[in-house]
Formats: sequence, C-alpha cells, structure tokens
Amino acid sequence: MTTALYSHDDCVLHDQGDGHPEQPARIAAVIDALQRDGLYDKLDTREPGLADNSDIERVHPRAYVEAVIDASPQAGRVALDADTTINAHSLKAARRAAGAAVDAVDAVVGGAVDAAFCAVRPPGHHAERDKAMGFCLFGSVAIAAKRALDVHGLNRVAIVDFDVHHGNGTEDLVEHDKRILFCSSFQYPHYPGYYRDNIDGQRINTPLEAQSEGRAFRKAVIDQWLPVLKAQQPELIIVSAGFDAHRDDPLASLNLDESDFSWITRELIQLADTHANGRIVSMLEGGYNLNALGRCASAHVQALMER
Repeated sequence: MTTALYSHDDCVLHDQGDGHPEQPARIAAVIDALQRDGLYDKLDTREPGLADNSDIERVHPRAYVEAVIDASPQAGRVALDADTTINAHSLKAARRAAGAAVDAVDAVVGGAVDAAFCAVRPPGHHAERDKAMGFCLFGSVAIAAKRALDVHGLNRVAIVDFDVHHGNGTEDLVEHDKRILFCSSFQYPHYPGYYRDNIDGQRINTPLEAQSEGRAFRKAVIDQWLPVLKAQQPELIIVSAGFDAHRDDPLASLNLDESDFSWITRELIQLADTHANGRIVSMLEGGYNLNALGRCASAHVQALMER
C-alpha cells in the first residue's frame, strides 16, 4: 500500500510574525518526526502544484478570492482578521495548500496511491465562504471534496474533522451539499464559539467539554460518527487532521494523546477499506506544541502506512 506525502517549501515562507502559534516551524516539526521514526523514506514524497481559481471558486465566491489577492502585500504583513495575518508569500502558500488537496484527491481517486497526507499550511478549516479567519485563507478540505465530486464524479464523500477547534469554515462551505457528510469534534465552548445544528446523514457536530480525555473522544466517535459513516458508505474519506486536542497543546484544554490519533486513523481506514477502496486524503490542520505535533502527525501517518 502506497501513502503519499505532499509538502512544499512555499508553505514555510508564509509567516504571521514572531510569537504567532501557526508558525513556519510546524512543517519542520512534522517532517523531522517522520524522518526520526523511519517513515519519511517509505513515503511517496510529492510537491503539490498551485490550485487555480477554478478549484478555489468551487467553494469560495470569486469576489472573496479576488479580495484576498488584492490584500496580499508585496512587503510587510496585512491582518485579515484578529488572528490571521498574511505576508508577501502567504497567497502562494495558501494556493499550494489547496493545490495539495487537489493533487492528493487526483492521485488517490485515480489509483496512483492508496492514501495521502498533506503537510501544508496555512490550514483551511476555519475559512468561511467570504471570510478568512482562525489562521485560514482557503478551505482546502472543502476544495478537495468538491474536486472529488465535481471532477471525478464520486457520489458520496465524508469529511472527518478531529481538530480541537470546530471546523466552522468547512461546515459553511459544504452546507446543503447532500453528497457530503461532515463530522467535527471540538472543545466547546472554545474558538470559534459556535456550531450549527446536526442534520441527519449530513452533519454531525460533536462538542467535547474541556479536560475531556481520549476515552470520551473515542466513545463519541463510536456512538455518533461510526454508525452514520457506515450508513453513508463514502467513496472517499477526507480528514481534517488537527492535533491541537493533544494534552500538551497550548491553545486548548483537551487531553488526547498520540494513541487516540492512531486509533481514529485506524477506524477511518477500516471504513475506507470497506466502502471507499481504501481511499483517504488527510490534510494538516491544527497543532501548536511542536513536539506533540510531530509525534501525533507521525502516529497518524504510520497508521495510514500500516493498513
């Protein structure tokens, strides 16, 4: 079984300033951990292309894409919201992250690889239709889902988001698309502070109380997600892999560890093997303690490779 790793140096050039938790070193933390654990050389390493406007505009209106382009500085930094700053390289990095989503879907659905992990930034799951927020510019996971459905002709795609922050952007971008099942677990109340009501067979939001441990997370997945995922029989599973629910992460208060991320990955692999010809695309989202991020990403990728 072949697992691809998508990453690019452009994603490191996006820099939101000293002290910002969504820092360039996050990419190195992931790659270094994969190398340390002997996984990197076993991966099919690939450089993603740049997503073009046609892919991005499947989920974002053209006016928003043009606004991000127009706001991009030639030097210095510009704040798009209180948490999200861009520099001269940020637009290209965001296009590269969305490009990884597109290329990974093409490779996995096309049968070139069995699974893919995209170690890219900026993340994407907070970007709403016409709003950059929460460190995110373009909704890469939603872009991936629409690519699979609209270009490759799939009928059912599941998005699974286990970041500590609710994937409000993805929720917004896939709203009313009955071909997509969206599952999101998150600490609540916590940023962004809101989520929408569940919709049978289409949306499952799973808020977790602060200090919840892996046992509560696993029970919620088993009780709330797995029956609906099995009923949907997705033809592709796309993962928003946020590792900031780890107990060492500075931005939240959940107490998951590496074994919990390995566990959820293996559960998704079983679903993919049963319903989706094994097809999984995973995108890096949160994770802001560099050591914990590296360990969790490595555990996640190792589970993808061991299927």
